[in-house]
Amino acid sequence: MKIIDLSLPIDETAPEPHPIEVTRWEHRSGGDRFGWRWAKGQGLKGRLRHLTGRQRITHESFPQGQFLSLEWLRATGHTGTHIDAPYHFGPESEGKAAMQVADIPLEWCYGNGVVLDVSHRQPAEFVTPEDIAQALDKISYEIKPGDIVLLRTGADKLWGTPQYFFKFPGLGREAVDCLVKQGVRVIGVDTFSLDRPLKAMLGDYLRTGDNGYLWPAHFYGRDRAYCHVERLANLDQIPAHGFKVACFPIKVLRFGASWVRAVAIIE
Repeated sequence: MKIIDLSLPIDETAPEPHPIEVTRWEHRSGGDRFGWRWAKGQGLKGRLRHLTGRQRITHESFPQGQFLSLEWLRATGHTGTHIDAPYHFGPESEGKAAMQVADIPLEWCYGNGVVLDVSHRQPAEFVTPEDIAQALDKISYEIKPGDIVLLRTGADKLWGTPQYFFKFPGLGREAVDCLVKQGVRVIGVDTFSLDRPLKAMLGDYLRTGDNGYLWPAHFYGRDRAYCHVERLANLDQIPAHGFKVACFPIKVLRFGASWVRAVAIIE
């Protein structure tokens, strides 16, 4: 068995539209911090005993003078490789309360994978149902209910640069519809968003007044429940089909999206 990582890292040094905040307490500084926080929890007497050295816990109190590491992260649920639940698309889906990320059936997040090459599409262009049909013909594959369809554009190679956020194509409503109607519950893409870049969507809306240009792939989920995984990577390292995909979300309550460690499993 071979496992291919399809996920991008969460890295505060890389460009992000919503900056990531990270604090790291290493093994020595973490031990000192723990000791002071414990003393504070003991009230005034505890703080005095710590400050005077009568009862003080520091990093030197632990084996080899090192405590446990601890990290604090502040980031959106859409940072890094993540899955969007129907609730992200709107409060209702299929006429009822939309599933939040903790409600996504786990069966949706593990299944047969298929990679469709749509890398011919230029930045800000729509990926169409015709593109999907041609990609399927090229690999002689027929979509089956429960398949997890991964769309390869090659835009993941731009990760770590500002271009990553605006140099990619996106799906139109019709492309999402043709996949979901074939029983696909999870669509994955190696771009920042399943939809086209923000500037392209807003430009078309302001030019025409047609709000159908605004997040059509996302808002489709108000009519039919589905999920999509954004910001995948390494789709060029796996076969077109004949593998499994696992993309289980972190179980965060009352969230519309959550981080995933997406992988391809090749037997």
